[in-house]
Amino acid sequence: MVKALVIGSEGNVGKPLVEYLYSKQYEVLEADIKPGWKSNYYVSDINHPIDLLPAFDSNPDVVFLLSAMVSRVTCEQASSLAIATNLSGINNVIQLCKRTNSRLVYFSTSEVYGPECNPMDESNSNPNPNNRYGLSKYLGEKLIEYEVRSHGLKAVTIRPFMIYDENEEFGEYRSAMIRFACNLATGKPVEVHQGSARGWLHISDAAKAIEKAAHLNEYSVINIGHPEIKSILSLANMIKEQLEAPSSLIKEIEIPQRMTSIKNPTLKRQTELLEVTPKIGLDEGVSKVCSKVLERLKNGKSIS
Repeated sequence: MVKALVIGSEGNVGKPLVEYLYSKQYEVLEADIKPGWKSNYYVSDINHPIDLLPAFDSNPDVVFLLSAMVSRVTCEQASSLAIATNLSGINNVIQLCKRTNSRLVYFSTSEVYGPECNPMDESNSNPNPNNRYGLSKYLGEKLIEYEVRSHGLKAVTIRPFMIYDENEEFGEYRSAMIRFACNLATGKPVEVHQGSARGWLHISDAAKAIEKAAHLNEYSVINIGHPEIKSILSLANMIKEQLEAPSSLIKEIEIPQRMTSIKNPTLKRQTELLEVTPKIGLDEGVSKVCSKVLERLKNGKSIS
């Protein structure tokens, strides 16, 4: 039985990944900064690695590193914490992985590419991040590559593109998919960035891809995403139609600074190395999200 340690197990990707790993018969250890208690759960902050020592004492075969300071806005506001967590914190986990010879699956971000890469290709693009979040995660990738090359670290880097989940937490800081559905379901307006476009990867497909990365023997950087690229305005209109919301709630605004308008990834490595082709298209995904949001609101789930 493969033993996996998921660092960031309480997040919107971490929770479904843990469930998927259990379904694949993994022995799972969980770690997160969120306080709590359950079997094989470690309350820890990657900036303070001593609290992770008990988890690594169990000699995990693979470590999925999801913990990070995320979002363009947050990383600009809390610049020191972003750099500390996304570099020093990553280094702490790297050194622990080397001690136990654990394979590291590093969860990076599509923000590393910046606005000048189209398509966003792992092998041919020259990443030039235009925000501190993308920059700090890209530097984390470079740190991992150095350790692979110079010190024998076993690792894989994943660059995710717009992962969504109908069970994702509500909140204005969340992705456009869940925010649009929450707002339109409750009669609130949504702001759509002019000219922006994305592909949307359902969490069930994402979890498969992330787990597959644990089986690669050679270091690689791999985009994971959906090949169907749609404008954000199209997405908003799809959600509006599902929820029968008025068109007047959708308002187009100029794209903010430090944001990439179009994300168009190449997905050859996802298909060939991970052997994953997304199963859930945008129509089905939007339907899942809208149905679940209505159910959650009916059951009294508040929107923060």
